[in-house]
Amino acid sequence: MHYSVAIVILNWNGWAYTQACIESLLVSGVSESDIVLVDNGSTDGSLLNVKNRFQDIHLIKNKVNEGFTGGNNIGMQYALNRGYEYIMLLNNDTKVTTGFLELLIAEMRTSDKLAAIQPLIYYMEPETQIWNAGGKYHAWLGYSQTNYKVKSEKPYLTEWISGCAILVRSAVLEKVGLLDNKYFAYFEDVDWSLRMRKRGFELKVHPKSIIYHEAGASSKSEIKGSEGFLDPKVHFLNVKNQIFQLRKYCTSPQYWLAWPFHFAKFGFLFFISW
Repeated sequence: MHYSVAIVILNWNGWAYTQACIESLLVSGVSESDIVLVDNGSTDGSLLNVKNRFQDIHLIKNKVNEGFTGGNNIGMQYALNRGYEYIMLLNNDTKVTTGFLELLIAEMRTSDKLAAIQPLIYYMEPETQIWNAGGKYHAWLGYSQTNYKVKSEKPYLTEWISGCAILVRSAVLEKVGLLDNKYFAYFEDVDWSLRMRKRGFELKVHPKSIIYHEAGASSKSEIKGSEGFLDPKVHFLNVKNQIFQLRKYCTSPQYWLAWPFHFAKFGFLFFISW
């Protein structure tokens, strides 16, 4: 199967994860020259390690942390400028399986209405537990729900796709645009999915295309707090971006139900973490 796809990987002080991810891609048959690695101002020696280990990778060096949205947008624009037919965003804390990409590409070629597709994502540990099998968006609540069960043995439609691993048709990006930089990180994938569907495109999950995910490696703090090892900024971005998304998508009469629902949820989370 002949296809042109760029794999965009974002690295921020996560060399060990990034190296394992790239090596799994190479084993699966992806060429180094089709990997675009965007470094978000790392200080852990990632740049030197990349240059020593992977000479043919396209390395983009950001001076500061541009976030998930900014970093990936830079990588996608780089790939678009080089005429790739497809672009895949892949978290650096993932490992892929042989044939995962070919399955996704084959399904994308079945219909021009299909804007994007994701693999079935399992946890790195335990490998039998599903991390993401697509998602549902509850418009009246402004609530995005992750699916943890496979709906079908064949590729199936989904309402939103995780930014952890999403294969996008480049032609669609010319109509929909890149990720919204206002998000920085979190909920940007839901927003992107909703924008694609608003333009009449479809999204799918391919249950036979499988990858594994560490889950939240870039969000973990070295110091344990009341919320565990999650960086406090994660909680701030989750709340801020949820409110931003409500303002963006919940209009009358939906906001009469969505806003009270989320403020009740925020209040409950604040109460149990106090």
